[in-house]
Amino acid sequence: MLLPQTKEREYRFKLALRIGLPIFALVLALFLHTLIDDDINITALFYAEATFILLFSIYFILYIIYSAFDIRITEIVSKTFTREYLYSYLKKEIESKKEYTLLLVSIDNLHDINATYGIKNGDRVLLEVAKWISSYIQKKDIVNFPLGHVKSGDFVVGIEGTKLQHNTMLEMMCLKASEFKVDDIEVKISGAITDKSFSSELEYMIENLFESQELNRSQKSTYKESSINPNELESLVINALKNRTFILMTQDIFENDKCINKECFVKLKSFNSKIIYQKSYMKVISKLGLTLEYDLMILEEVINVSVKNSSNYALNISPTSLRNPLFLRKVEELFKESPKNINLITVILSENEYYSHIARYNSILKSLKNFGFKIAIDRLGSIHTSFLYLRDLDIDIVRFDALYSKESQKNRYKSIVDGYSVMAHSKGVKTWLKMIESEEILKVAKESNIDYLQGKYLAPLEKIYET
Repeated sequence: MLLPQTKEREYRFKLALRIGLPIFALVLALFLHTLIDDDINITALFYAEATFILLFSIYFILYIIYSAFDIRITEIVSKTFTREYLYSYLKKEIESKKEYTLLLVSIDNLHDINATYGIKNGDRVLLEVAKWISSYIQKKDIVNFPLGHVKSGDFVVGIEGTKLQHNTMLEMMCLKASEFKVDDIEVKISGAITDKSFSSELEYMIENLFESQELNRSQKSTYKESSINPNELESLVINALKNRTFILMTQDIFENDKCINKECFVKLKSFNSKIIYQKSYMKVISKLGLTLEYDLMILEEVINVSVKNSSNYALNISPTSLRNPLFLRKVEELFKESPKNINLITVILSENEYYSHIARYNSILKSLKNFGFKIAIDRLGSIHTSFLYLRDLDIDIVRFDALYSKESQKNRYKSIVDGYSVMAHSKGVKTWLKMIESEEILKVAKESNIDYLQGKYLAPLEKIYET
């Protein structure tokens, strides 16, 4: 029997025992009273006591039954621990065990399964995958391990030991799952692993699992995991924003061999002069709800630098910040306070989820354009929203995903770039290709009539501001 099932039975037994205790107490009270009292006639006091205990028992039973609706250890569908119980269980395990590892096993195509085969079959897939995970781990002589369903198609497993001890097992599990099927339904499974060497706090370990999984899926093997402890990282990021300490780097953007703009790159700088790179700090900023504060801080400094250097700059702004009314009000204040005319600022936008209130979005972009901003949509050809925004938004520029620079010499990728370029130009939108790192890529980009070109082959990164 699996640990979730054992714990569920234990919980139900304790619940039944708590419900029955008042009844047992009533019977016991009656029995003792009749033994102690030799008088055959039962006194009024006994009736009062019995009535009180009976009423209390009814109330207690109803309360326990009502409370039981809010407390559940295992899920109905997957038969694994609920997320709430799993987290409370894992916290105790992590605190008590010297070495502890978490595994993330995910059904990558659960959404497609639900859409194609129906939710009922999707639930069946969840159950079968949970059974398969349990069976596979038990074959490795690991027993009584917590297995819980945290969201969608994601399961988390807790195992005593280190990441090094269990990494091979996870790799073999994912390898064996490559042809996993539930009847005729193909199931795509992936995994990730972390342990207490990363952090001893459950929340950070869970986040690290999902971050590692995303990196594995996108095969970004060049990215190195941050060595900063998550607790320390949060503190460093908050300190950098509070003291406005960061480094601003730029790279030239060319049109017809002439520099017409500069893209900004930001590194936060902690109190101990430690540099925090964007891949490390952006998730922390989002988690802490400081995205708007960060975007306004960088925008303000870029505007100051633009006035000082008489140059045009492009910078990434979160779409959620852009759509916040406070953002436009702050932009208006910055322009009023500026002693000179501000040079062209290009705002680069990118988001995975499509914002459906297009009329409102276009209204916001129009307000920004009235201040002299240009709007660029990033990652064209990689995320579906970039194409939808090219179609629906009043924008000025689209930038291709970096993939098309790396693979531009392949005919099938060049054809895609050519097609998107024609589409953009027909709408009066300029095109932009970054990460040009060789003469060959530059030549292909020019053949595809790309308007703006950027990369190390054309210009290096340059530091323009540091605090």
